Amino acid sequence: MGPQPREGILGIAPYVGGESKVAGQNRTIILSYNEGAFGVPPGARAAYAAAAGELHRYPDGGAEDLRWAIGARFGLDPAQIVCGAGSDDLIYQLCLAYGGPGTELIMSRHGFSVYEIAGSYAGCRVIKTPERQLTADVDAMLAAVSAATRLVFLANPNNPTGSLLPQGEVERLRAGLPTDVLLVLDAAYAEYVDRPDFDAGARLVDAGDNTVMTRTFSKIFGLGGLRLGWCYAPPGIVDVLNRVRSPFNVSLAAQAAGIAALAEPGWVEASRAHNTRTRGWLAAELERSGVRVWPSEGNFLLADFGKPEKAGAAHAALKARGVIVRMVAGYGLPQCLRITIGTAEECATVADIVSGFMAAQTAHA
Repeated sequence: MGPQPREGILGIAPYVGGESKVAGQNRTIILSYNEGAFGVPPGARAAYAAAAGELHRYPDGGAEDLRWAIGARFGLDPAQIVCGAGSDDLIYQLCLAYGGPGTELIMSRHGFSVYEIAGSYAGCRVIKTPERQLTADVDAMLAAVSAATRLVFLANPNNPTGSLLPQGEVERLRAGLPTDVLLVLDAAYAEYVDRPDFDAGARLVDAGDNTVMTRTFSKIFGLGGLRLGWCYAPPGIVDVLNRVRSPFNVSLAAQAAGIAALAEPGWVEASRAHNTRTRGWLAAELERSGVRVWPSEGNFLLADFGKPEKAGAAHAALKARGVIVRMVAGYGLPQCLRITIGTAEECATVADIVSGFMAAQTAHA
């Protein structure tokens, strides 16, 4: 018998990403990863190309220029920012640093699957709490807290449901947790939220020493392929993360592209406006076809077909026409498909295919 991993590792279900290819199709529309509708910002593309001549150099281990650019863009103290190879990198480090055997991690039932994977890897017992209307239930999360609780994860907006917990409820959650429990607010989709009362998490980070906000460049900033994320945290947690993260965890090219993406004039505003407009249009079209659509504040919709077999058939119908969306049975939602908001043309194609599919279903009923 060869080397064996420590207890619990083989019980972790691997992360399963969305599909990205369809055999036999000349054109594939990828709406399975929640990537930005407009691709890579021109300035980021140019900065990435310019970095090619320096790839033999090690990157700045502290990502100082990038942290300053993030701080300037969002009005945050760069000294309280830590960058990583995607926000997943930082989520893993937080679980490893603050969790461990004998501890518990709390998340909502349909929360982002990486929390469970990272928590289990750290040795935590992962507790999933019930939701109300596919939205995190603060009372249920607080009721699950025990003396062993060390971490609580909340994606806001949540992936894959798209739900948003109101600011007052997020604050109530923090107030109800013991002071030694770390609340991690995953705001990967924050830039898409078009509500004046929304705060991605900085307010609660500034209010104490037990909350972290994680963010990403993979969505609205179009840099998913470079793996770039960051978090804003109290000084004590920043100190811990800088002790345990990899020495050069953000590549030179990713840092250059990230700085340029932040500076792209009007990129976020245009992307957000397109998303709000097109998301509303697609939701209305899907509902007109007879598909329930759950409210979403992200760059995707959760389309509910009522039954797993119907969702599977709809997925197959889309795929047959070269459109890939995300099946979310792994999140406990086998009756649903998650559909990224792509370009207007891509979303029109989705609406047309689903309309035809639903009409055929009705005819055969």
